[in-house]
Formats: sequence, C-alpha cells, structure tokens
Amino acid sequence: MKGSVQGQALVVTPPAPLPIGNDRPSIFLAGSIDQGDAPDWQAEIIALLADLPVTIFNPRRKLWDERWRAEADDPTFRHQVEWELSGLDRADIIALYLAPESLAPISLLEMGLYASSGRLILCCPDGFWRKGNIDIVAERYAIHCAPNIEALGYEIRKKFLLDSSS
Repeated sequence: MKGSVQGQALVVTPPAPLPIGNDRPSIFLAGSIDQGDAPDWQAEIIALLADLPVTIFNPRRKLWDERWRAEADDPTFRHQVEWELSGLDRADIIALYLAPESLAPISLLEMGLYASSGRLILCCPDGFWRKGNIDIVAERYAIHCAPNIEALGYEIRKKFLLDSSS
C-alpha cells in the first residue's frame, strides 16, 4: 500500500494508487487547492486526525507542473481528475473546505456531486464569494457546516468515533 503514515493515519496522495481492500475508515479532503496557491489546509486536517487509524485521500500533489493542460487528453491531468473522482466515490467521509480567498470552481462541482450523499462535512468561512449559495445547499441537504478548520477536524473525528461505536 503506497502512502505515508502520519501517526496512525495513512495518507495517500496522487499519483500513488488508492488502496484496494482498505478496511480502515476513509476520508477525502476536497476543497480549495488552486494549483497549490491556496493555504495547505489539508496539512492541518491531517495533523488533527493523525492519531486515528484512518486512511486520508489528499488530492494536493507535492509537485504540480504548470505545463499540464487542464484538458481531458493530457494524461497527467486525466490521471489526477480520475484519482480524485475515485477517491471521492470510495471515501466514507468527504471533508470540503472552501477558502475565503479562493473561487474553488472544482470544489463547487464536487459539492454539487456529493451534496445528497450524506457523506459530506463542510467548512465555508465568512468571506467565501458564494457563501450564501453554500449555506442554502447545506441547509437543504442537511450538511453540517463547521465554522473553521479546527471545528471541521473535530466534526470528522466525531463522525469516525460515532461510526466505529455502532
């Protein structure tokens, strides 16, 4: 199984393959990346969850090449998008963070794809340019919305601990 171990958590990032037959609870870190320009909020969540025996799918690549074309016929770009879609489909929980300084068009797409899944936990701080839309969708689909990254980490922990006790 490819990935880095941080505490008890296994963190998988592209281009490493997603684990097959994974018996650990899993979380996908969806949200603002902006080709590496957004704050590395994923590192904060990973640190908050490191003591849990979970698998974390983190789509933020360590090395993003600006020459990759955001087109379906670019093989590296296609692999990234397919990796993310597979991770989103397989994750037990999808944590979605929308950074206030980010437009996050792909994150909005991901929210739309998974809003009704029952697996989404959201953090959309004040200042995000479409916060009103996000709040209305969250209300309609009963998506918990944490006020900040620390609270998002707490909600993820709570969900994992509740699910493991049942």
